[in-house]
Amino acid sequence: MNRDTDWMRRALELAVRAEAEGEVPVGALVVRDDEVLGEGWNQPVALRDPTAHAEVLALRAAAQRIGDYRLGGATLYVTLEPCPMCAAAITHARIARLVFGAWDPRQGAAGSAFNLVASEALNHRVDAFGGVLSEECGAMLKRFFEARR
Repeated sequence: MNRDTDWMRRALELAVRAEAEGEVPVGALVVRDDEVLGEGWNQPVALRDPTAHAEVLALRAAAQRIGDYRLGGATLYVTLEPCPMCAAAITHARIARLVFGAWDPRQGAAGSAFNLVASEALNHRVDAFGGVLSEECGAMLKRFFEARR
């Protein structure tokens, strides 16, 4: 669990980068064998791309790095529970473990609103663990949205 906390701290650093760029502060990274394969932070506004969520960008970077979209044996760390789009991408990439910080009761697709990562309807299931550094992750999002109101 300690390594999960360490990697989540890196995801929080990426979320800070998203916030500095005016994006919703979410950061993600893909790790396998204690090596970062790819990182991402929310960029849908900057890239004018509705799919440019932190998780998708981290998955893309990891796939490019290893030359394969299948990321078996890897763990994806993200500061917010993935939405349905990201959960589907995580599943399609064959991520072994998903570790996230804050729960998203409205759109979360790893156990909150939905549980796509464990769906029997899909051909791969992901072991998901939520709540790692949840207070820090949630507080960052809360501050961001309060400042926008």
